[in-house]
Amino acid sequence: LSQALQALSVGDFQELRTRLREAPTGEGWATPKDSLAEATSPQELLGCSREDRGANAALAVGLLLEEGKQGHLAGRLREEEEEEEEQRQQYREHLASQLCWCREAGAHRGETLVPSSRFTAPTITRQPGEEREAVSSPVSSGSITVQTLFQPLPDGQSPRVVVLVGAPGMGKTMAVRRVMLEWLEGSLQAQFDYVFCIDCRDPALPGAASVAQLAARCCPRGPALPGKMLARRQRTLFMLDGLEALGFAWAQPDAGLSSDPAEVKPLETTLLGLLKGTVAPSCSLLVTTRPTALRSLRRCLQGGCYAELRGFSVATREGYVHQHFQSHREAGVALGYIRGNGILHSLSSIPVVSRAACALLEQELCRGRDLAECSGATATATVLFYLSWLLRGRDAPGELRGFLLRLCPLAAEGIWKHQVLFEEKEIQDRGLDRPGLLPLFLNEEISARSGESGVVYSFTHLHLQEFFAALFYLLEDEEEPAGGSGGALRRDPTLLLRSYSESRADLSTTVRFLFGLMSRGATELVATTLGCRAAPGAREELLRWLRERHRGSLCQQRVSELETLHLLFETGDTGFVQRALAPFALLELRDAELTPYDQRALSFCLRHWAGLSALTLRGCSFHPRGQLPGAGASGAAGHRQEELPCPMRPLCQALRHPGSALRVLRLQWCQLSESCCEELAELLAQQPSLTQLELSDGRVGDGGVRLLCQGLQQPGCHLRVLR
Repeated sequence: LSQALQALSVGDFQELRTRLREAPTGEGWATPKDSLAEATSPQELLGCSREDRGANAALAVGLLLEEGKQGHLAGRLREEEEEEEEQRQQYREHLASQLCWCREAGAHRGETLVPSSRFTAPTITRQPGEEREAVSSPVSSGSITVQTLFQPLPDGQSPRVVVLVGAPGMGKTMAVRRVMLEWLEGSLQAQFDYVFCIDCRDPALPGAASVAQLAARCCPRGPALPGKMLARRQRTLFMLDGLEALGFAWAQPDAGLSSDPAEVKPLETTLLGLLKGTVAPSCSLLVTTRPTALRSLRRCLQGGCYAELRGFSVATREGYVHQHFQSHREAGVALGYIRGNGILHSLSSIPVVSRAACALLEQELCRGRDLAECSGATATATVLFYLSWLLRGRDAPGELRGFLLRLCPLAAEGIWKHQVLFEEKEIQDRGLDRPGLLPLFLNEEISARSGESGVVYSFTHLHLQEFFAALFYLLEDEEEPAGGSGGALRRDPTLLLRSYSESRADLSTTVRFLFGLMSRGATELVATTLGCRAAPGAREELLRWLRERHRGSLCQQRVSELETLHLLFETGDTGFVQRALAPFALLELRDAELTPYDQRALSFCLRHWAGLSALTLRGCSFHPRGQLPGAGASGAAGHRQEELPCPMRPLCQALRHPGSALRVLRLQWCQLSESCCEELAELLAQQPSLTQLELSDGRVGDGGVRLLCQGLQQPGCHLRVLR
């Protein structure tokens, strides 16, 4: 283009400039007319249009030149543009074929390219690594786009390098894939001619390469396209995904860095030149990394922009669930399940945990089970699913086991002391400073205390710290590994349980994880995934504690706490539940707002409670599945409340199981509706052991009474007392 413009006469150049000023902006030119008027030479014309021209601008200039005096140059220019557009199209097709297999968990199976709008975006905040008490203002909570990340800073300059920091599972790689999809869809092609992604975790990365060769690895046509692209200084975005996996120190002096995109150098040298802008300075960079690599990056980067992935917001979590499930009803039930479990709902701020929860619930559907009766996606099961994803491909179980034997005491002592931040010296003293394992579980943060900058560590999520604290009490009591805590904390679960019962309500999440880990399925997963063995006799200790917990009741055979049912539900272990409930014959709950998750825990225990003879619910309310207390008439799935199945259905279905010996059912002041009476009528007709029913409500209405009468008339009804 420069050659063609230089060959024009003064008159032809003026005519071209006039034509450009008259050209509609929709044809690829967005340069202000005032800037064109001030361009008195070809160099000035190129300078004012380079940043604003669209992908077809050179072709548009060629057509204008063809009308002037340089037809042969215009023809060559047009041929080069057409050739490059053909190569760019081939690259798009190649990239699309690769992304077809990189589907998000919310996308359904198949080879169709998932649109970028289906990629749920975590919240992004500026300036990662701040004190935990500081709150960063969100940059964008609805989408991750290059326009957002590369938007001008307060000084008006757009950053050349953006570093996107996030803990494992926060969605860094998914953000990169979304950027590539947005470029394929065309929304970024006005900003970047090419987008290349280099996976730093790829074991096939060469030990030495040039920038052009790294770009060529992304292209199906070899190095010709990247070479031409870099030579012409076209607008290019390089994305370095998972930079911490390389383990480089980034401390090489600038004198050894290259300025030639085709010069082959050691990989660290080439990437450092790309980061510092000594090579391909016109290119933009998006770097994703874990917090542990942030310090070394800050040392080598000057003027870079930093942003942090903070996970899913509450609204985004719910949007993700709706994207995952095809059915509105299934999505509504899944949301009710996740919302009702406070631990699971909080953990779902981590995108991979949301993916794990949806995958587990989807497994229940594939097995033909009703999500309303699902017990396979507890918080413990979801965390184990998440850890299996986190540790996939790791072939050193002994190393991992030794690390966990040091990590779990740290988590447990922190829970006892209300400590969530750990000093760097403590991490080193415990032998946890392992580059290959530490970033998987702990975040590194910059701390400023007493005027001195230091480093502190925290678990990715408080509930994950509580999980590893519970795991500490499950593990086999072995000799403390070198670098451990010196036995400061006894590995005795009864101490944890006793403190929880007496005064430490804040230990409830740790206790619930402890029960979840005691199930046989969980102990097998811990052994296979983490390489750790469970301590013998731990299950018996939990059984003894549960029985002691209810021994002080007025009636020693009565369970009166909903939390007990949740602890048993967390195990998902029918044999354990049967043994735990065997000594009890009565269940009484008062003034409980039973969420869908509460109802599932209740139903799960009732189905495996052979000795239950009387169930009393006083002042309890049932909320429709998929809806929280206080929600409006419309549920999360977009259906009106009255269109949802009766909220008492799971309870009545559980009471109809063949092993039930229930004789007395009291539902007093429970705001029963007419649809509840329909479920109760079926229970009366199908449960021969039920002889006494008490409904002190007064809101069932005439229609509800008629439905109950139909149940009373069935041959299977053996009711003797109705109040």
